[in-house]
Amino acid sequence: LNNDHYIIFQPQKELCSSKTLFFSFPSLTHSLVLSVFTAMLPRSRTLPSRIHQGIIEERHDVRHYLEVEVRPNTQTETEAMNIQSNYSKCFDDDGRLKRTGTFWTATAHIITAVIGSGVLSLAWAVAQLGWVAGPAVMFLFAVVNLYTSNLLTQCYRTGDSVTGQRNYTYMEAVKSILGGKKVKLCGLIQYVNLFGIAVGYTIAASVSMMAIKRSNCYHSSHGKDPCHMSSNGYMITFGIIEVIFSQIPDFDQVWWLSIVAAIMSFTYSSVGLSLGVAKVAESKTFKGSLMGISIGTVTQAGTVTSTQKIWRSLQALGAMAFAYSFSIILIEIQDTIRSPPAEHKTMRKATTLSITVTTVFYLLCGCMGYAAFGDNAPGNLLTGFGFYNPYWLLDIANLAIVVHLVGAYQVFSQPLFAFVEKWSARKWPKNNFVTAEYEIAIPLYGVYQLNLFRLVWRTIFVLLTTLIAMLMPFFNDVVGILGAFGFWPLTVYFPIDMYISQKKIGRWTSRWLGLQLLSVSCLIISLLAAIGSIAGVVLDLKTYKPFKTKFASAAALASVVGLITLFGLSAFLSLKTAQAVPMACPAASSPSFVR
Repeated sequence: LNNDHYIIFQPQKELCSSKTLFFSFPSLTHSLVLSVFTAMLPRSRTLPSRIHQGIIEERHDVRHYLEVEVRPNTQTETEAMNIQSNYSKCFDDDGRLKRTGTFWTATAHIITAVIGSGVLSLAWAVAQLGWVAGPAVMFLFAVVNLYTSNLLTQCYRTGDSVTGQRNYTYMEAVKSILGGKKVKLCGLIQYVNLFGIAVGYTIAASVSMMAIKRSNCYHSSHGKDPCHMSSNGYMITFGIIEVIFSQIPDFDQVWWLSIVAAIMSFTYSSVGLSLGVAKVAESKTFKGSLMGISIGTVTQAGTVTSTQKIWRSLQALGAMAFAYSFSIILIEIQDTIRSPPAEHKTMRKATTLSITVTTVFYLLCGCMGYAAFGDNAPGNLLTGFGFYNPYWLLDIANLAIVVHLVGAYQVFSQPLFAFVEKWSARKWPKNNFVTAEYEIAIPLYGVYQLNLFRLVWRTIFVLLTTLIAMLMPFFNDVVGILGAFGFWPLTVYFPIDMYISQKKIGRWTSRWLGLQLLSVSCLIISLLAAIGSIAGVVLDLKTYKPFKTKFASAAALASVVGLITLFGLSAFLSLKTAQAVPMACPAASSPSFVR
């Protein structure tokens, strides 16, 4: 607005009116008229960092720009701005815009984050454990998640839970409270987990796309054609889609993404639950047994032996743990809540309600699926071909899964993208390949800011996740590994360790011993789940051949070559365009992109 200084406001309607936010600049010949926009609350309130002349600039909040970067030239201008007079009405104690989140918005965020593709494997997980252990273990995971999440809410602020310094992300909380090597350990676990989730989502999306094709094939042939097909082509198709979407900077911050994800996840989850209820009502019997799948049961993977019974039971623990994983974003959700009352009090209530609702929904999906199919409950309720009709409803549900996973893949990959790109910019600040950005005019889109390193690195990332998914397309095994790998450290260990440090709980006290006992118990469960899931992968690899036919091998190879060619052509054209249209560096005091 003044010398290219951008001032963005997102106030609460009741607290901050256009008059409240009117700042007078005597140096201007005319008064500034500020337009107040009310938009959906973003996941993070920190303006995205940018690379300017090889240097990473961490951009701060509105107050920072008003106080530091938009510097008044005279004492009169300083008095006219009078920032502090409106501070309490429009800004929180950290100088950022007033949070507007409530108990209900936080509850909605948590439910949206928790309910995902993991719900589809719960019927299979309950089938491995039976009517007694299945619901009991699921309830146990819910209680553990609820307890440790409440501990984590106490770590949003370092020191005092009401007036202490805010932590905006999970990693910031670990760094502020624990520090040292534990920050690096937490980061390593997080990023490996994110990479694994990207692989898992590639598998899940390809299986859903294949299920649509199989469902239509089975319907058109009236059940005569077995409709066998390879998932390789669908994985490569999903990979090509993700290569394109991954070039959108900060795709996970697109405001409509959460809405679409919520609608899609509830759509396919509700379809699975409804079809399970309908099948039970049709057969008028509850299938299954008290102890779970019986030894000697013939499944699609073969006959269940006593050893496989053990591995499958342990793998079910990982599947249930994966279904509840949301601790990694709890701090970010809490950062959206307004105060007073204190954020941790509101978040505790939201966590309690959301986990209760989610657990009831999970129990219904898992138990009704098991009641409908018994020991033959499919690994994926919608894609295991347990339901043949109505095929159009199955197609809608599987399409909803694909749409959900296209966006979810980006949401979970973007933090890893940002980490590698920031690290590279610090490592090679003067390398134009890493730091330079170029403007490219795209019809019907506008101007796209191209970074060559981002193009190469993100494409390689998608290629790796796609290749690994093609080599191990085992949905339940991968879900179990992800659940086992992320449950103990991210959901239990770090929250408990931070809480002990935050509250200064002494060693060998009864509270300390109780927390350590909980942590060790969950560690044992995670190790057992990991062992079972890895054993499942080993057993599946004995019978699975990635490219078992010449046609599949040729098609997969051609698709991979096509994907690499597409990337190479894009890079070549980008280089040519970049050489012709260099982007002028923006002013150091103005953000080049404000979301």
